[in-house]
Order: sequence, then C-alpha cells, then structure tokens
Amino acid sequence: MSDLEQTANPIENKSIEGETDNSDHKAENPNASSTLQGHDAEKAAQPKPSGSDPPDGGTVAWLVILGAWCTSFCSFGWLNSIGVFQEYYETELLKSYSPSTISWIPSLQIFFMMGMGPLVGAVYDNYGPRWLLLVGSFFHVFGIMMTSLGTEYYQILLAQGLCSAIGVSAIFQPALTCAAGWFNHKRGTAFGILFTGSSMGGIIFPILVSHLIRKVGFGWSMRICAFLILFLLIIANLTVHAYYPPRPHKVTRAELVKPLTEIQFVLVTAGLFLFSYGFFAPINYLPVQALSAGMDPNLAQYLVPILNAGSLFGRLLSGILGDKIGTYNIFIVVCYLSGIWILALWLPGASDAASIAFAVLFGFFSGAYVSLITPLIMHVSPMTELGFRTGIVLFLTAIGGLTTNPINGAIVDGSGGWRGLKIFSGVFCLAGTTFILVARIRKTGLKLLIRF
Repeated sequence: MSDLEQTANPIENKSIEGETDNSDHKAENPNASSTLQGHDAEKAAQPKPSGSDPPDGGTVAWLVILGAWCTSFCSFGWLNSIGVFQEYYETELLKSYSPSTISWIPSLQIFFMMGMGPLVGAVYDNYGPRWLLLVGSFFHVFGIMMTSLGTEYYQILLAQGLCSAIGVSAIFQPALTCAAGWFNHKRGTAFGILFTGSSMGGIIFPILVSHLIRKVGFGWSMRICAFLILFLLIIANLTVHAYYPPRPHKVTRAELVKPLTEIQFVLVTAGLFLFSYGFFAPINYLPVQALSAGMDPNLAQYLVPILNAGSLFGRLLSGILGDKIGTYNIFIVVCYLSGIWILALWLPGASDAASIAFAVLFGFFSGAYVSLITPLIMHVSPMTELGFRTGIVLFLTAIGGLTTNPINGAIVDGSGGWRGLKIFSGVFCLAGTTFILVARIRKTGLKLLIRF
C-alpha cells in the first residue's frame, strides 16, 4: 500500500489511545487473539491492552455480528416496512386523515430512532451496551403491542411513532458500535452482512403484515410481529458485547462542539443529512404512488419487499467492495446512482414494469447508505468517541427524517404532485452524495483510483 493510501485510511491504523506504533503492544501480548477466542462473551468484553487490535473474526466477534443482525432486522427492517403502514393507514384505519398528517407517524419513528443518538452514544461510551439493549428491547416490543390496541390517530402516533421508536434507538446504535469495535480490515464485510438483517426485515415484515391483516386483523398482525421481534432481541441481548470497555467520563461542552469544528466531520454529516431527504421518499411512498398510477393492489404490496430484496444484495456487496476499494469510493458511486435512478426511471416511469425495475435498482444501490454510515464516521472519529459522534450524525440526520415525510406529503397534496416529490427526492440524493465526494477530495485530492 502506498504512503498516500495509508494516509487515506487513518482508522485502520489508529489505536484506541492514539498511539502511533501498535507493533510494540502486539509484541507485548502476542497471544491476545487466541486468548480472546478462548474466553466467554462476558470475559471477551473486558479491557484490552492499550493499542490492541480488533481480532477481525473469531467466534465471539461473529456472535456479535449475529446479535447486531437481529437488531438490524428489528430496527431498520421494521422501519423499511413503513410504506405498508402508510398505505394501510391512508386506506383503512386512519382514512379520514390526510397523507401529510399520517406521515407524521413514520416521521416520528425516524426522528426518535436516530434523534436520540447523542444521548444513546453518551450512555454507551460511559456504561457499555447492556442496559441500553435491555431497556430498548422492552420499549420496542411494548410500543408495538400498544399499537395493536390503537384505533385513534394519537394512539398510533404515541405507540408506534414514539414508544417503539425510542426502543429502536436504544438497540440499533449500541449494536452497530459494538460490531465496529471487533473488526478492522474486514469491517466493511462485517457491516454488509450485518445490514442484510434490515433488508430481510424489510422483505418479511411488509409481506407478513399485509397477509396477517387480511387473515387475523390489524391488532393480531402487530402482536405476532411483536413476538417475533422479542425472540430476536433476546438473541441480541445474549450475544452483543463491546470489544473496547466503557470509559466513564462526563461529556463537556467542548466535546459537544469539537466535532462540529472539524471540516471533514461536518462535510460527512451534511452529506448524510441531505441524502436522508431523498432516501426515505421511495421507501415511504412507492406503494402509494404505484396505486395512484393504477397498479393492482395485490402487486403494489410487494414493491417494498422487492426494494428491500434489492438492498440485501446491495448492502452485502457494498460492504465487501468497501474493504477492497474503499468505503468512501463505493458509497459515492452507489449513492450517486441512487439519485440518478430516481430521476431517470422513477420520474418518467408510469408502468408497472418501470415501478418494479425502479424498486430493484434503487434498493440495490441505496443499500449502502445505511450499511456504510458507521464506517464513514469511523474515518473521521477516534474510537473512544465513536458512540458519541455517531449519535451526533444520527441526530442531525433525524431532523431530515422528521421533516421529509410531511414535506413529501405536502408536495404530493399541493401543485407539485408525484412529479414534484420525485424531483425533490432525486436532487437531495445527488446533493448529499456530493458533500461526501468533497470530503473525499479534501483528503485524497483528485486521484480517483486511490483506496479510501
């Protein structure tokens, strides 16, 4: 690897304390990896020697990925199915309310899922993942159970949009941060595998909910989903452990402000923030838009699962390629293509075939957005602040998630219509990716073939 390539991948060579030479530490503890695999999960989470490298594999590390996969299935997988709920609420349960009003339910889900990031990150950095996972599991399952009893708008809003979403925020971020600590050179691959969980959830939940609503009604369909989520979160609570131990300290005002004074961090955050405005529109509105264009309801209900099936392969492949050609490189390419597909295929397309093709292609290329968020942040963050800095990014991204659905609903209800929504979504995807490109150019220049 050239000197420039090495400088373009600072996280891969950075120790937890910031030492510049890890080889001395490895010499002091040559059997660290084998010792780690010989301990049980709890002992594996004990403090490591200063500067010790992640094992990049082993039984405990892959069990952490299994548990994180379960949280991904139950969090982003659940969130990826909100298009089905949007359709059901608009046509059945809450049909007396406008689409923009109903869209506040998924908007609150997105906001609280990500918006509590700084708080969750600070708790994680100080105390580790254990209590966050336990409390989050309870709130997520309890919120879905309460949704099953809801008949009024405010009840659904509080149970699904608030309670369940708070629980999700406490399970998915700690699991991601734990997973990042166990891998270095194989981090992209590990995250690609991890986030196939959200794709699988996005495939299974919409189909499951659609069929169960017709068979047993809305209430029992939600309860069955809650029991499935409970089972998977039990696995997550048993397998997710931190590689680096918590280091309790009080977050100062200077620490709060410091990341926002770093240009590289600000560019990455701004890019992810802007991309979120374009990313959620197809997930939320594709089935509704297809129905308005005349698609058979029996076919429209499968658009979200088709989109998520595409994202399954996209997330896995983007993670593997990210390890080989660079996280930023693969993110920029696939996210630019996501915006292009919105403007080139979804915007002019009105046929069933065009909608299905768009679902596959957008799902495949946009999958990297979710799976590579944490690896992107790791390039501009010290490991000791990863939980907190990830929380900052997620909080700012949550503002986009909170406002994008009402904005999209207002565009559809107003003079813009579906055409305006598609243009809005595509432009913001392209704008967000451009900020990530600028962050890369600031670090590596215009050398396109460098791994970064």
